[in-house]
Formats: sequence, C-alpha cells, structure tokens
Amino acid sequence: MTVQVPYPASEYRPLSFQRPFHLRKGGSSMSDGNKAPSVSNLLSKYSTKEEFERLNWTGTFQEYLELARENPHVTRTAYQRLYDMIASWGSEEVTKLNKTYTRYKFFDDPIGNGKDAVFGLDDSLENLVNVLKSAALGFGTERRIILLHGPVGSAKSTVVRLLKKGLEAYSRTDEGALYTYEWRVDGTADEWQESPMREEPLKLIPESIRQSFIDDLFEGIDSNYPITTHGELNPACRHTYKLLLEDYGGDWTQILSHIRVKRLLLSEKDRVGIGTFQPKDEKNQDSTELTGDINYRKIAVYGSDSDPRAFNFDGEFNVANRGLIEFVEILKLDVAFLYDLLGATQEHKIKPKKFAQTDIDEVIIGHTNEPEFKRLQSNELMEAFRDRTVKIDIPYLTVLDNEINIYAKDYEKKGNKFIAPHTLEIAAMWAVLTRLEEPQSHQLSLMQKLKLYNGKSLPGFTSDNVRELKETATREGMEGISPRYIQDKISNAIVSHPKIPTVNPFMVMNELEEGLKHHSLIASEEERKRFQQLLSVVKEEYEDIIKNEVQKAISADEDSIARLCANYVDNVKAYTQREKVKNPYTGKEEEPDERLMRSIEEKIDIPESRKDDFRREIMNYIGALAIEGKQFKYWTNERLQKALELKLFEDQKDTIKLKNLISSVIDKDTQEKIDIVRARLIKNYGYDEISATDVLNYVASIYARGDIKS
Repeated sequence: MTVQVPYPASEYRPLSFQRPFHLRKGGSSMSDGNKAPSVSNLLSKYSTKEEFERLNWTGTFQEYLELARENPHVTRTAYQRLYDMIASWGSEEVTKLNKTYTRYKFFDDPIGNGKDAVFGLDDSLENLVNVLKSAALGFGTERRIILLHGPVGSAKSTVVRLLKKGLEAYSRTDEGALYTYEWRVDGTADEWQESPMREEPLKLIPESIRQSFIDDLFEGIDSNYPITTHGELNPACRHTYKLLLEDYGGDWTQILSHIRVKRLLLSEKDRVGIGTFQPKDEKNQDSTELTGDINYRKIAVYGSDSDPRAFNFDGEFNVANRGLIEFVEILKLDVAFLYDLLGATQEHKIKPKKFAQTDIDEVIIGHTNEPEFKRLQSNELMEAFRDRTVKIDIPYLTVLDNEINIYAKDYEKKGNKFIAPHTLEIAAMWAVLTRLEEPQSHQLSLMQKLKLYNGKSLPGFTSDNVRELKETATREGMEGISPRYIQDKISNAIVSHPKIPTVNPFMVMNELEEGLKHHSLIASEEERKRFQQLLSVVKEEYEDIIKNEVQKAISADEDSIARLCANYVDNVKAYTQREKVKNPYTGKEEEPDERLMRSIEEKIDIPESRKDDFRREIMNYIGALAIEGKQFKYWTNERLQKALELKLFEDQKDTIKLKNLISSVIDKDTQEKIDIVRARLIKNYGYDEISATDVLNYVASIYARGDIKS
C-alpha cells in the first residue's frame, strides 16, 4: 500500500522537527510590537490549578469545625441552600394590574446567558420560591413534594433545569460551599472511601449529644437559619462507625483520626447531589432505581447480602442527597414508586432493600401535565399522595410581549435569514389568542382582551377591570397552543424557502394553518376550526399594523406635518378666541377654516358635539407649556400627532398613487416617492429591501380593492 504524503517526500520531516510556520518559506513574522503571547504564557494564563485546589479542599474534622464556625452556611439543608441560591441573584418588585410581585432575577438564567430564561411567569415563580423559603425556615413545606403542573410546553422542565444548573454553579462558589467526609479504616492505607451518600460531616457527632455540641460550637454566632443536623449516618458509614467505636472503647473522638473532610461539588452529570428519574415501561420499573441495590460481586468479599458494604447506594434518592431530585412526569410512575415517595417526603427517609430506614436531605420536585393530574384528583387511593403535594401551576403565557420574547430568544439572531418585522409578533399573537377565554362582555373582542393583558389602555377599562377579567377566566393559560408548535412552524418557514432570504408573517401564518391539519393535540374538529378562525383574526390585525406603518411612512415628512399643525393651531386659536385668521396668500382676514379643522379632528373620531372641548383642550395644553417656558411641538400630544399623520396621509396617498404599485408600469415621479417611503420603512421600522417591498405591494393591493383605512 502506498502512503500519500501531503507534500514531496524529500521535504518531509517528523512533526516535532518542522520549522515554525512564520519561518517557513512563504510565511511571515509578526513585528515585535504585535507579537502574540508564547504558548507557555498562554497555557499559564488559562491554568486552572488554583481553582482546582480551591474546589478540592480537604482537611481534618477539626479544621472543618473551625471553617463551619467561621461560615455556618456550610451546614445548611438542601432547601436552605436552594432558596439562598435563588435569592443570591437578587430580586425586584414589579407591579402588574395594581398587584405587586417579587421577580427573581435567577429565572432570567444569568448562568447560561439567558438560554433557559423564563418569561412572564412571575406569579408562579414567586409561589415556587415562597414554598422553598417556607421549607428553608422549617415551616412544613420541606415535608412536601413540589409538583409543577401545567400544559405541555409551559416551561416546567425548564424551571427544574434552571434549579439544577443553579445548584451546580452555586456549589462551586464560596457562598454556596458544602462539604462531606471520607473514611480510611486502615490507618496506614492511602485509599480513602467517600461516604456513599455524601452526608454532612456533623452527622459524625453522636446523635445523643449532637445538638448540645452544635449549640456550644456556634454559641454567639448569627445565622439566617437554626443550625442543626438531623438523622443517622447511612448504613455503610454506620457499620464502619460501629466497628471503630468498639476498637476505641466508645471514644467517638478517636474515630475522627480516620476521617477526612472534603469539598463537595454538585453535578448532575457525575450524579453527585442531583438526581433525575424518568418513568419507564411498567414491566421494567424497579424501586431499586430509587433506593439502590445489592452488589452481588461484593457478597463474596463480605460474606452476606445484608452487609451494608455489599450494597450500592446509587439509586436516585441516594445520589440526590444534599441536593435535588427531579421526577419527570411524576404521575406516570408506578404506584409502588409513589409509596417510596411518601416516606421520602414526609419523614425524609428511604428504605433500601434489606436495610433500615435511611435519612435523606434533598428537595423533591416533580412535574406533570393536565391529563395525569386530573387522573390523580379522581383516584381516591392516592389521597395520601395528594395530601403531601404542593401544586404550583405553570400555565402558558397570556401576555403578548412575554410570548414574543420566547421566540425572539431563539430566532432573532440566528441563521442567515432576515426575520421581517412583526413575524414573531404575529405568531405569538395567535398562540396567546388560542389560550384566552372569550370575554363575557359583548363589548370586548378577544383581540382587545389580548391588548388589555399586554398593557394597552382601552376606553372604559381600568387596571381593576383587567385584573377582574383575569380572575374570572380561571382556565386561561392551561389550554391552547404550545410554544413548541410555534417554534416548529417558524423553523419550517425558515428552512422551506431556501432561495428567499427573508421570512415574513405570511410564510409563518401559512405554516401555522397547514400544521393544524395534523396537530396531534387538537381534541376536536370544532377546536381546529376555532384555531383557524383565530388565524383570520390575526391576519386582519397584521393588515391594520402594516397599513398604519405605511401611512406613517408616507406622512413622515416632518416639515409638512409641522406646517399642517401650525395651520391647524392658528385656526383653533382664532376659533376659541372668536377672532379671524389672516390668509397668507391674499392677506385678507377670514373666518377660521372649519373644514380644515374638522378634517383633522375626524381622523381621531372627535364628534361634532365634542369639537369645542377638544379645541379648548389643545389651547389649554399649549398655554400650560408656555407658562413652563416650553415650546409646543406636535409630537408632544399623541392624539393630535395621530390626527395630523392620518390627514397628511390622506392628502398624499393619491399623489403617490400607491395603488399603482401593483401595476407593471410606474412613472418616474411615483417611483421616486415610493422609494422614499420604502427607505422610511427600512429606517424607521426595521424592514429590509425585500420585506419593505412586500409590505408596500400588499398594502397597495388592499387599496386597489378599495379597502381604505378610515
């Protein structure tokens, strides 16, 4: 076989003898002023030796007691550590609909730079943190299963993933440090055996004197929590402890010479302090997956299957000690597993095969979907389980801006495709509409309800009214379209048009509608038709949005608006003061131009009976600014600005001949004006050339049909 050499064999040298690249033929040498660091310096710069030594601290039991006295937080329980981890990232008070929430910044995912950020669930997350805080203070919820309940895709798994990721990172900080211990039974052996359940070192103090010892050790030292350690050693350590205690004649302090304390780093991948359990086929489920199993190879060494040294403490409950255990789809577990959960929750004990009850210290959190939870409620045999459960609802989002944030995180800055303005907004709008209940008031449409929830003000609705709307619609957010479906269809729209560099709302709406035909979670044909009808509602709203943007782009000539405003104000001033207006062209005094004033006021639905009030309101506003030494500008009054823009648009749309855009022949003058409008859409509203042209063409087709915005 002939070996192919990448360059002539005569020039081949072993890799270690090849000349540096910058000295080879054709290479170039950096100037001294721009010299790259040497490899050795680079390796030194990124060395992790110091961090490794900090995170792998070991010391005697006495050194640990001194460390604990200096920082009592190292002795915290799992609930206390989890709550403090969340609180360490800070919080802020937010007020929505006259109700104040505590928003915890941890759920913005600062550890993962926002990758798993949770949006819009401040109420639910505050409830969760309150449960953890209560458990940390020992008020009873530490003896409950935390059950996250909600529809598919509502971020239940994401919340738990954040908690696990946060605990891992927190255990690597000085503030979140925790410790365990290792044994060396033979004083001359170099091998140390870690506590199989990585328990708190203070458990080595005999339980009969432990609390008195702890009280003396921490006397006069402030701590956020009562300092205490409950429970016995695990069976394997208890066995070793008992043998050594016999050797030393009952002097437990002599046993400490066989102990080494070390830093404990929680890690889901290494199965240290974080466990995850998923239900499997009923025939393959085995409770030993939770509580450990006998190691049959070690029976030959220790002579009995009841010797704890012949037992593998590697079940998920064992692994999760000192941290957190997650039960995925917890209500799909076999009933036998749920019995194990009862003892683990209420008594903080588990029952390994052939051994006594074993103490654990961990947060138990599970999540479930709606069908399984309904089955739990109807099952009378599960009353004990329900009684030991704290349910936290994790619904779908019903606030549009929060839903948009989910998709913006995934799609705004990814790939080579340009996402046209309102594309993600329209998809999010439809998703939220599917989750809302029809308003009981006939004066309120579902789209208006969506806007109220999103913070928009509507005449006749106060914050209290909106909160009442929310409180009466108890099922909102528990049904509807999942964000996953929206994400799938946005992805389809991106990849299914490889030759088109821009993705627009119509592409996404087509994907959303097409997918409804095969959506596996739609329960009935009636529901499918409702979702299709809501797509029509969203399309109408989108048309209004882009017509409004085109109108503003056409009437964005600030000089023209300023002139129109000045003309209007002059006429209003003359009208309210019963004066005449000087005609700038003829120089004659004339009556105020009622036709001009009404043509502007009608654009914002000021009726004839209210025109005097509106005009006095404008003059009073201008007068108040003058008293403060401020100059009136049309954009300082939102209603007047809108009226002026609509009036100017109406005056100019015929000169631009927007309807002619769909014609194959456009005169030069019209083309220049259209190019100006397109440039404004790009500059002011974030379009690119393609999407701006698409919007102009579509709006032009609307006007060609005579569908002119009033």
